[in-house]
Amino acid sequence: MLKKAQTENGWVRGTSAADPRIIVYRGIPFAAPPVGNLRWMAPQPAKNWEGMLDCVEFTPIPMQAKPGTDKTSIYTREWNVDPELPMSEDCLYLNIWTPANSTDEKLPVYVWFFGGGLQVGNPAEMEFDGERIARRGVVVVSVNYRLNAFGFLCHPEITKEAPDAPANFGHLDQQFGLRWTKRNIAAFGGDPDNITIGGQSAGAGSVLVHLNCPDNKGWFQKAIIQSGLIMNTYAQFNPKTELPEAEREGEQFFEYLGVKTLEEARALPAEFIRDKCVAYGKMWLTVFDGVFQKNTYMTNIFFGDYIDVPILLGNTKNEFIMRPPVKDMDELKAYAKSMFGDKDAEFLSLIKAEEGFDAAMQNAALVAFEYSTLTALRRMDQRGVKGPHFYYEFDPEMPGWDNPGSFHSSDLWFWFETLAKCWRPFKGKHYDLARQMCNYWANFIRSGDPNGNDADGTPMETWEAYTDAKPVYMTLYEAPKAEVRKPSPLMELLISAKADYKD
Repeated sequence: MLKKAQTENGWVRGTSAADPRIIVYRGIPFAAPPVGNLRWMAPQPAKNWEGMLDCVEFTPIPMQAKPGTDKTSIYTREWNVDPELPMSEDCLYLNIWTPANSTDEKLPVYVWFFGGGLQVGNPAEMEFDGERIARRGVVVVSVNYRLNAFGFLCHPEITKEAPDAPANFGHLDQQFGLRWTKRNIAAFGGDPDNITIGGQSAGAGSVLVHLNCPDNKGWFQKAIIQSGLIMNTYAQFNPKTELPEAEREGEQFFEYLGVKTLEEARALPAEFIRDKCVAYGKMWLTVFDGVFQKNTYMTNIFFGDYIDVPILLGNTKNEFIMRPPVKDMDELKAYAKSMFGDKDAEFLSLIKAEEGFDAAMQNAALVAFEYSTLTALRRMDQRGVKGPHFYYEFDPEMPGWDNPGSFHSSDLWFWFETLAKCWRPFKGKHYDLARQMCNYWANFIRSGDPNGNDADGTPMETWEAYTDAKPVYMTLYEAPKAEVRKPSPLMELLISAKADYKD
């Protein structure tokens, strides 16, 4: 077992996971602390250290609203249970779980980006434990990155100072962690030429951002996108923030902070910026800066202009339901005309508008992630993208007094096979499903094909790639089951309406 490893910056020592055959390294520095003059700059190399660095505890989480304080949030019940978690602007560390016994094993590598809307989250959350995936012969890496205003603020002075990296510092942290992994992972028994990147929610959106960056070609070989591919179901275009607009927003935020210059802003305490950021209430998101991101990933997917690798992707069935943005029947009819043109009558018929406004709005409800993913898969197929692409839908019975359904992020307990850490009274069927989901995941990480045998040697349900000619869903309900399912007539009409999507 590899309890010690030599990285490019020095030696690190890990510790045994719950399963002593897995060694976990927590808190390996992969970049210099982004503090002082490095605040709002692209990540810089970590400094070397002397001797052995013990990496046995998770490092402080990135600056963000304190987790676990919103008692009405389902995520406080699920995993944000400790509002006293240490927090620091010095957060650029990663964690590694390895089952390797020697450095020459060349095991497949999985690099994970956590979600949280790019505003909150951390890789130490209990559901992200990489041990169970590692037990399947995978080296798992989870990467910390800057969030909210610390990771995504722009300002004219920042652009002038660093025109080659004026924005998206949180995504650049992820990229830096990925590249550190490729350079160093052999020391942990991993194969630097067999890396899969993955994430959920904003972490999955981050995967899409990296697929949308040509400079990343060759740094990873596969991708996993969980509930991350989203565009507004009932809008012609998605909003996007370009650099000039982001710079103006940064200037306004500096005014809110009570400073006029970048130098003054960098001198402010991190806790002060954090608290003002929370009070300010803005979502700080990916910026299309003409450097790291030249266009939205959705536009580039539509035109086949992104890194073409095998992708496993999907969504839960009950997340982000969208309906037309209207208030009454007159607005609904006007919207139908503007959105669908001469097919407005078809749309109104499909949602049974003749039954009244409330019924029509109910019938128009669609899962935004499913719609967005099917639309993208259609375009990728039409563009001759090689892929392949494996699509899933997650919707088991989720136990608990709150009867939550398959809510956004509920699949994380299953993919990481960490159900035993959850408060919910999961039963044997849930553990069986989680085991097989984790098997599919590990198989895909290993080879780009999720298929294989269960723990007892029994072949699992065959998971074929999704194509327009044969749209295969892997439905993860009571047990994995492959279904060929054409889009509903309403879904088909909406997908067709975005045939020439540009934003």
